Amino acid sequence: MKKAYWIAKYKKINDQESLGRYAEKAKKVIELFGGKALVRGGKYITFEGEDFIRTVIWEFQNIEIATKCHASKDYQEAWSLAKNTTIRDLLIVEGV
Repeated sequence: MKKAYWIAKYKKINDQESLGRYAEKAKKVIELFGGKALVRGGKYITFEGEDFIRTVIWEFQNIEIATKCHASKDYQEAWSLAKNTTIRDLLIVEGV
């Protein structure tokens, strides 16, 4: 089965404290679903396309687990802590 990657590209963060509370709670939920952090911020260089202030990538065993994690009550509760002060693109993509 192919692994899946949860990719979040942050465009705007209006409240760092809210994002921090989200990140703390979401990390625990994602790890319960077997998610493994591959990228959480850090230095970056944009060569083409839009610039994002933060990128986060989580690896999951498969797309079904990644999707269940996102749909879970616990993850949605975590996201509610930051969703009104954060603009991001979020996608789940299957690996090769």
